[in-house]
Amino acid sequence: MPPPENQRLARVLRQLELYDHPLLAFDARQSGDAVEVIIRFKDASLPVHTYYFQMHPRDLDHPQFEWTFQRQLYDCLHDYLIEMFTRTPQSRENKSLRE
Repeated sequence: MPPPENQRLARVLRQLELYDHPLLAFDARQSGDAVEVIIRFKDASLPVHTYYFQMHPRDLDHPQFEWTFQRQLYDCLHDYLIEMFTRTPQSRENKSLRE
């Protein structure tokens, strides 16, 4: 039987296979006893950072893992898309334009 860490990574990779997005690619890797999920923009020609988040053993072993995973993935997708803004009303350059 593989170690729990390998089982957890395999479980996350199986879940990620259920998701397909036209702009984003998903992957995962082992990070100690946690699993690090990787979200990257498919078009590598655009200067967009890669987003990482960790799933901890308590979440990976939870009986409702699939729902916990989806909620965390969607929360992180929201954060990732917000971080992609190159300018917002709170940006410094906008403040100097208004003064």
